[in-house]
Amino acid sequence: MQRRVLWVAILASFVAFLDGAIVTVALPAMTRELGGGITTAQWVVDAYLLALGSLILIAGSLSDMFGRVRILRAGLLIFGLASLSCALAPTALLLIVARGVQGAGAALLVPSSLALITSTFSGAAQGKAIGRWTAWTGLAFLAGPIVGGLLVEFASWRLIFAINVLPIAATFLLLKGLALPVAGAVAAAGPAGRARRIDAAGAVLAAVGLAGTVFALIEQDRLGWGSPAVFLPFGVGIASLAAFLWWEAKTPAPMMPLGLFRLRNFGVGNIATTFIYAALSLGQLVLILFLQEVAGFTAAQAGLASMPVAVISLFLAGPFGTLAGKYGPRLFMAAGPMVAGAGYWMMTAAAHPFNFWWQILPGQLVFAVGLSVIVAPLTAAILGAVPKEQSGIGSAINNAVSRVAGLIAVALIGVMLGGVLDYGSFRRVMAITALLFLIGGVVSAIGISNSAARGQQAEVPGGA
Repeated sequence: MQRRVLWVAILASFVAFLDGAIVTVALPAMTRELGGGITTAQWVVDAYLLALGSLILIAGSLSDMFGRVRILRAGLLIFGLASLSCALAPTALLLIVARGVQGAGAALLVPSSLALITSTFSGAAQGKAIGRWTAWTGLAFLAGPIVGGLLVEFASWRLIFAINVLPIAATFLLLKGLALPVAGAVAAAGPAGRARRIDAAGAVLAAVGLAGTVFALIEQDRLGWGSPAVFLPFGVGIASLAAFLWWEAKTPAPMMPLGLFRLRNFGVGNIATTFIYAALSLGQLVLILFLQEVAGFTAAQAGLASMPVAVISLFLAGPFGTLAGKYGPRLFMAAGPMVAGAGYWMMTAAAHPFNFWWQILPGQLVFAVGLSVIVAPLTAAILGAVPKEQSGIGSAINNAVSRVAGLIAVALIGVMLGGVLDYGSFRRVMAITALLFLIGGVVSAIGISNSAARGQQAEVPGGA
């Protein structure tokens, strides 16, 4: 049964990560057909991340309350229907709306799938399982541009959404008849037997806070900070995020128990996640756009350029996850981001006349090794600090942090590029990406503890 559970978790996350990554290489084709330029491209990416980041916390609570399998099925259905809507969207606005619904479906998939692993496996087996999950979902994230590029080049960008039906159907088949005797998987009551409530106020505050802030960050490049259409949403967004933290600290049933952050590896790991995933989202998106818009690559060529990274990640992420489970995550979480950052720093050599083989590929290979070192130990360290009965919300918080970090990074792309993508702005973004990775590595080196493990905390301080 464990193998079946692992494949359910892999496929459910695979479809969400694949869709988040496959879109990147198709953005130029979408904007050519539907219009809107860089603003449309940003919103196609960020509508998905916005819904995912703002709803994933409450989805984690739902997973813990009503069961992983039930929430997975709901997420798969929503995601599948939204994917078909994206494939048929006649305008940019409808595509962006459908992408938001997709993100809502993905919010139900990711924490539930990872919680299946942390609730089914333990000890060294858990580290190995998370390593395999990381390898395959990482493959989706990195191979997405390859598949997307080939579909855009030889068929249509609309097929990048339609193909989601295949892994969704496979996951439904594996879920059929699956019964999971998992502690804490279905808990409709709190620790004192009180009926648990859905934190609707927290969900609304998080969604409004992220939506207002991200809208302002994207549109300020076009309208300027002096426009009421920018500073008013920004003010409302910041105020809502502050109110969200206040509410989560006082409500008896928070969707984001702030007490979890007092667990050392969970708190420090999420700080590291912020910098690492901001770097990952920023670097890979700008690289794909640069290869097409500046270097003159076709969509297929730009997608194939990421193949070495996907292959290296597939083969190395699992073994590094196993090693981290044996020796502890600190060394891997410190060294991995620094190696990945070195790879991006190497890409600051890009200049005219452009040569992919000498200016980009060596840095991509170094980045791939660093990424392989990072992801499984990071996930294992964070979730290993969380009590098993809260594995769903712990996974949701970490995924929310990573998606919101990517969301903010993508929203700020226009500012970092200075309004134009050329060799100079590309080198600047590669340097910023390298710095973000470096900060993530330093945070991990200082704060992560190998002695912190699941089971050391009988209760979560301040948790609900």
